[in-house]
Amino acid sequence: MAEIVLEQDNPGLKSLCDEFRANNKIPPEKFELYQVKRGLRNPDGTGVMAGLTTICNVHGYLIADGERIPDEGKLTYRGIDLRDIVEGCIAEKRFGFEEVAWLLLFGELPSTEQLQTFCKTLNSYRELPEYFAEDMIIKAPSKNIMNKLARSVLALYSYDENPDDTSLQNNMRQAIQLIARMPTIMTYAYQVKRRHFDKQSMYFHPIDPSHSTAQAILNAIRPDRVFTDEEAKLLDLCLILHAEHGGGNNSTFAARVLSSTGTDIYSSMAAAIGSLKGPKHGGANHRVMMMMNEIMENVHNWEDETELENYLEKIVRGEACDHSGLIYGMGHAVYTLSDPRAVILRTKAHKMAEERNMLKKFELFERVEKLAPNAFAHVKGEMKVISANVDFYSGLVYEMLGIPSDLFTPLFAVSRIAGWCAHRIEEMETCGRIMRPAYRSLSKSKPYISLDQRNAK
Repeated sequence: MAEIVLEQDNPGLKSLCDEFRANNKIPPEKFELYQVKRGLRNPDGTGVMAGLTTICNVHGYLIADGERIPDEGKLTYRGIDLRDIVEGCIAEKRFGFEEVAWLLLFGELPSTEQLQTFCKTLNSYRELPEYFAEDMIIKAPSKNIMNKLARSVLALYSYDENPDDTSLQNNMRQAIQLIARMPTIMTYAYQVKRRHFDKQSMYFHPIDPSHSTAQAILNAIRPDRVFTDEEAKLLDLCLILHAEHGGGNNSTFAARVLSSTGTDIYSSMAAAIGSLKGPKHGGANHRVMMMMNEIMENVHNWEDETELENYLEKIVRGEACDHSGLIYGMGHAVYTLSDPRAVILRTKAHKMAEERNMLKKFELFERVEKLAPNAFAHVKGEMKVISANVDFYSGLVYEMLGIPSDLFTPLFAVSRIAGWCAHRIEEMETCGRIMRPAYRSLSKSKPYISLDQRNAK
């Protein structure tokens, strides 16, 4: 047999894949036979109970007589309704992400003095370690910012004098540093990506120690460093909405699984970032905008609901967009009637669309949200209760803020690391047992055959 060249379209590699497929088949009916809960989901779609948490609660339905009853979505951080947090920050005309990070980490809202001290601490750690940017980001550019975030977080291990100490004190120190440094890593990686792959100018603005996280991000990605208070507050709102979503979402669960082994915080956070990168998880907001752009190109009359619904049905049948059969941004594992984060973002997006002469585009989003359930019902033959999730409107809001699509999912990670760190610490301090679910083996016993006998076959 000739040497196999491992290139994607090489016939030799194709033969290896054929070999794999021939020897690795699991009939779908076996999952039902052995009552395997694929995706760690119960038959009714609810998640398998895998742990306990005091950090967050995600409410999307009621259970009555063993059946799921759709209900309005509600999200609480440490028992406090997310809407109350948002409305409180808006009423007091201040930034809220830092307060939310404190709440998630420590369990109670901070006092004025605690919040001021926490913000100063975060700002003191915004700068990356000496030579880190040159060695880890500039010298090794990546087309995908999420990839660079994961690699850079792993690399921070080498710059930590005490990386493997998993005590509460050290975990807290590392968590706060990571929350502070993630925006800087993201914006540096974006600039390097622009220069190396997009052949555009690269610029690194000085960090302003008085800036909130949202202000620091806009300061770093805008060439002229100019942004309005309204824009910064809207980005801050997005960070608040994305900061946490319970222990069962894929990336947070990944962080908890790794943390249960006792590994270092950098390994567990890199795993969470890798999870969030997936298009079925955090990468969905980028896919929403790609899908909507294709809809805008192929639907001639955006106001014609019949034409629009016909195209949505093509998407569900896998005949349009990325052929996945998914209408990105629609539906959620927990929420049924509404996703409270999407409800908040829809209101903000509407206001900004009016101000920026983008109302026609916003109304198209609303129309897709309205017609998507019918499209699914016509194609699948069953009517499910689905609503827009946070990803459906977040990309549109980012676009209105002039944020490039390369940063849609990384911004999610910059925000969610506050929740990840809170869950890591909770896992290590309250659980104390490595996660180890079971997999049933379907392999049958067979004898070992010597190499010369295999060659004779």
